[in-house]
Amino acid sequence: MPEKPEHAGPATGGDRRGLRADCENCFALCCVAPAFSASVDFAIDKHAGQACPNLGSDFRCGVHARLRPLGFRGCTVYDCFGAGQKVSQVTFGGQDWRRAPRTAKQMFAVFPIMRDLHELLWYLTEALTLRPARPLHGELGLALEEVERLTRGAPGDLGHVDVAACRREVNALLLRVSELVRAEVRHRRKDHRGADLIGARLGGADLRGANLRGAYLIGADLRGADLRTADLIGADLRDADLGGADLTGSIFLIQSQLDAARGDAETRLPPSLTRPAHW
Repeated sequence: MPEKPEHAGPATGGDRRGLRADCENCFALCCVAPAFSASVDFAIDKHAGQACPNLGSDFRCGVHARLRPLGFRGCTVYDCFGAGQKVSQVTFGGQDWRRAPRTAKQMFAVFPIMRDLHELLWYLTEALTLRPARPLHGELGLALEEVERLTRGAPGDLGHVDVAACRREVNALLLRVSELVRAEVRHRRKDHRGADLIGARLGGADLRGANLRGAYLIGADLRGADLRTADLIGADLRDADLGGADLTGSIFLIQSQLDAARGDAETRLPPSLTRPAHW
């Protein structure tokens, strides 16, 4: 068994190194485990557990630099939150599913579970960095430790994790965090939780402290909008125009949401996220 990589440890104190994809230490699980259908996001159909035809023998994507023009936009917005290397190098101890095909079925089944757990770790880690949520830091720390404990389980144990129940418990805590953070905005805070805002014209809108959890913002015009301290967990930002928008201080925004949106050099981002190359 190879030495446990540095990024395999728990994500505490705002350290998210273990929650960022490290493709060099993964057996291309995102290119094999998930299923997808021919659509605007994928050029072909692929069954779960079937390797993408673009995957090389070295576990590298043969068309990585041309994914978008070739019709694989979905690949460019996918984020495993570091679950790929965790399953490959820790859960299965560096066993290659090609060289050890007996591991393949279980490895592919465990991967999406690990991915969901790592996403929860990302949110919990962010919550622990938020000053207004300090009264909840004890509960957040315990929740993070419990989810991290689950990620260290053996393959058989991981397969029986009730991810839905875990998500409900963590989400209830994150809701309390959101309320504390957004309460610091003095003006009236907009509640758009789960709202249908597809194609909405929100250019220049003051959305500071807004609740946008799970909102459908597909194709919305958010140019120049002020989204500081807005809760964006689960918001669908596909093709939303974020040109010139201020997202600094927004909470629970993740990289895949930005990758699915449109923005420009004037879009202001939280320091933990990066400007998508296709912007």
